[in-house]
This record gives sequence, C-alpha cells and structure tokens, in this order.
Amino acid sequence: MTGERTGPQTTPAQQPGRWRAALLLAALLTGLPAGSAQTPPGAGGAAAQTRDAQDFPRRDYQGRASNTKASREKISAQEQGTLDALYTRLRPATLRIEDCPTPGVAAGSCAEPDGVGTAFLISADGLALTAYHVVEGASNLVAVTADRKRYPLNVVGFDAQNDVALLRVQVPAGTPFFPLAGAAPSVRDPALVIGNGDGRFLRSKTGRLLALDTAAEQADFPSGTLKLTAELIPGDSGGPVINARGEVVGVVSYISVQGSSRRITSYAVPVTSGSALLADLRRGVQRDVPVIGVSLPPALAELSEDEFREVNRQLRLGLGTTAGAFFTTVAPGSPAAQAGLKATRIASNGGAGTPGDVVTAVNGKRIFNFSDFQFAVRAFRPGDTVTLTVVREGAQRTVKLVLVGRQEVRSG
Repeated sequence: MTGERTGPQTTPAQQPGRWRAALLLAALLTGLPAGSAQTPPGAGGAAAQTRDAQDFPRRDYQGRASNTKASREKISAQEQGTLDALYTRLRPATLRIEDCPTPGVAAGSCAEPDGVGTAFLISADGLALTAYHVVEGASNLVAVTADRKRYPLNVVGFDAQNDVALLRVQVPAGTPFFPLAGAAPSVRDPALVIGNGDGRFLRSKTGRLLALDTAAEQADFPSGTLKLTAELIPGDSGGPVINARGEVVGVVSYISVQGSSRRITSYAVPVTSGSALLADLRRGVQRDVPVIGVSLPPALAELSEDEFREVNRQLRLGLGTTAGAFFTTVAPGSPAAQAGLKATRIASNGGAGTPGDVVTAVNGKRIFNFSDFQFAVRAFRPGDTVTLTVVREGAQRTVKLVLVGRQEVRSG
C-alpha cells in the first residue's frame, strides 16, 4: 500500500515477434515476479510482490506515455502559487492510511506498518475516500491525521473494478473535509495531489491533466480515468486530485513508468458530488471483481500468436500451436481448481516444461492470450456461469464454472 499501483517499462510495439519473445523470456527467467491474472495467488503472495500504495494487492501495468504538447507544459508560477495555498489549507483534511502488524495501535504507534497509503475526508461525520487497493486485504487499518493523531476506521463500501473505497474514520468533530467538484474537469487543468509517497507525510505534488476517460490497457485497472503529469509514487495511492478551486475531481489509482528516463504518468478515478459510484458506496455497496483463480507472470500476459509459439518452443512447454491463455498457477479451492483446470509448469533448469490447459474462448469469444482472458472474465460478475473452450494435449473440451469474487478466493 505504498503508492500507486505501478508496473514495468513497456516493450516497444514495433519490435518483431521473435525478438520481443526473447526479451520476455529473458525477463521471465531472470526472476520477474508472477503477476495476478484472474486472481492473485493470495494476500501473502501479493504483499511479497510489492505492496502498493500501501501496496496492498499490487498489480503491474504497462502503459503508454503521452507525447502530446500538454505533457510538456509546466505549471505556471501563478498556478503554482494557487495550488500551494490550497495545499496549506486542505492538508488537514488528508489522511495517511497504515496497515499495522499489531492490532489496537490506534492510540499508540505503528513504527513499521505493512503498508502506507492515502485517503481524504469528504464529510463532517468522517466519511473518507481512498483507492480500494489501499485497503484491500488489510486487517489492522488506522488513519493518521495531519496532527499525527491516530484513529480507527472501517470500510463502508467499495468497488474493486473502479478501485475506490469509502471509509468511516472516527475523527473528532470539526475535522476539515474536502468539497467534491460538481462537474468533471477539463484537459490541461492544473491539479494538486496530496499523498504519502515513499512514506513521506502528506506532501504535495502538482501537474496538469492530460486526458479524461482514459482506457485501461490491463484488466486489473479501472477504465475512464483521469491522466495527469504529477509524478506520483507508491504511498500516494488513494490521495485526492484537487482542482484550482480546491475541489476534489479524482482519487489516485495507478501510474505507468516509461523509458530510460523513468518518466511517470499518473491516473486517477474521477469523482463528482453527484456520481452514481459515490452514491453506491454511501449505501454500503461492496462490489468485488470476478475471478476464476489462475495467474501468469506478467511478461507473458500479452503474447501475440507468433510470440506464443516462440515462447512455447523455447521453453519447451508442449502447448501446441493454437495460441490462447495458459497459466502457471491455479489457486487451491478456486473455481479453476474445482473445474480441474491444469496449470503449465515451466522448468527452472532449462528442461522441458509440463503442459497445462490453453483457454481459447470464453462463452464462444475467441481469446489469444492471458490479457484477453482477463478482460473477458471481467465482463461478468461474481456468481455468473461462464463456459471456457480449453485445449489440453491437442484435444478441445469445454469447461463450465461459476465465477467468484476475488476476496473469496484469497480467504479460501
């Protein structure tokens, strides 16, 4: 929970399939961590991967950096002065969220939290917004106010796909809170973010909005996000994106890191005072994402058909020539495990792997790689039944299974 969900540098799209496949294999064989696909392997595994913003289940993202003129524009001195004044005024309404390894530390200290993230108050009675991945899977959460006092909290509602959660924090009466914007912002608007990046306490960062309604390129990330130039880092997740009027327009969700310069582009889930999402959260809606319980190293998630065949050949996986979604982990007790799906085993000593299942369609829709598989599953809801077309050792079969929420698989 230490800041945005973040991911590796992207691979240039123009590279030939075989050359790119070789690079992916090199990354895989030198220890690239396994990423979560339909579902992470469990809370412990996700934390070890890098707990994000706090870093609770952190996922990897491969984004595209903007080359637009707006991305090169700097905040003017006048705009910076306005945002600096807002930071001074609004900082007391922002929170540091910690997952403490020892319960009951609200009145004491938490010297080494398991994760750190950000939240912000939106009402006089202690309601606060944050990114869902900041609180997902955490059991001993506390909120720290600007005066360094600590308060217990509970999760009122969440939407895992949109990566937003509503909290109730037991702050004293009179604690400041943020107003929410009544309308969406505009491209090129200046923006202020307050967060706990890199463990630093309630610091400000500024930038400019590059786009509204950005599409996610990975199924684990929300679509329709605000894109901005503020260079956020783990610990800033869940923080407020504030316009020049001092109103919140978004909740920080994830970042992409690009190129040798490690340029950061940040993304936030838009919120307004009248949004349907916020109304759902206030009613206590808890909307999880559907999973089947399989995972794959992220380097192999977006293989083209040619790359599938090249990886299959070089790793001696024995998966055949029909491209599709294979996976290397099946979570115990998950729908995938109950349906008897078989994971592919990659040999660590250069020997031949053990072939598993290759999913080629979901409810008849053709898929070509693991990323396709993720997006196809996310089109449904927990409780829905889906039919997978699976190739095992050259023979095609169909498998029906019932999707469950991600939390159910983690707690199972």
